[in-house]
Amino acid sequence: MSVLGLTFVPVADARFPSLRNRNSTQRDAAGKKEKVEVRRSPRRRRTVTAYRDGDTLVVLIPATMTKAEEKHWVAEMQRKLQRAESRRASPARASDEALLLRCTQLSRRYLDGTAQPASVRWVPPMRTRWASCTPADRTIRVSERLRDVPSWVLDYVLVHELAHLRVAEHNRTFWNLVRRYPKTERAIGYLEGLSAAERLAGSSSPD
Repeated sequence: MSVLGLTFVPVADARFPSLRNRNSTQRDAAGKKEKVEVRRSPRRRRTVTAYRDGDTLVVLIPATMTKAEEKHWVAEMQRKLQRAESRRASPARASDEALLLRCTQLSRRYLDGTAQPASVRWVPPMRTRWASCTPADRTIRVSERLRDVPSWVLDYVLVHELAHLRVAEHNRTFWNLVRRYPKTERAIGYLEGLSAAERLAGSSSPD
């Protein structure tokens, strides 16, 4: 679990809002939607803390914080936590050999060691896919676009492709295998947000 803490300097005229926890869905710096739970505490005076609980970002703030300050600090903690997670990119990004080794580890952990690729390699960005698998020759190709994503996102993509070595179609059996990886839903949300951000950037780029 990632936990970030920052010092908050309260303003003199801050009013005392409701202490009830507040849940919402907000977009982070990359443009992806994220569940956010804001918890106010009368015992918290000068610090803001954030951590992830499953697919929810939990932000702990002083009870005296105004709504405007709350909005500012939620966005700030989203940015800082995402930056910290990105710095912890997977060692598998180093080489094709490292990718293959990580696949072996993930297969043992989540697929009973029954999905063993013949080769796994980084490839130039694909138009519509993050990765692809060819069950006939047991090869997996991973887009260079994923080199700098957090390690748990890359692990999801690898588990997804490894599952295709056992089940070719995206049917219930396939997804039951994939969801053995506990961060599946969170990783899917991350990739959807990344795709949306890239489409937005592309639409504003010159021809």
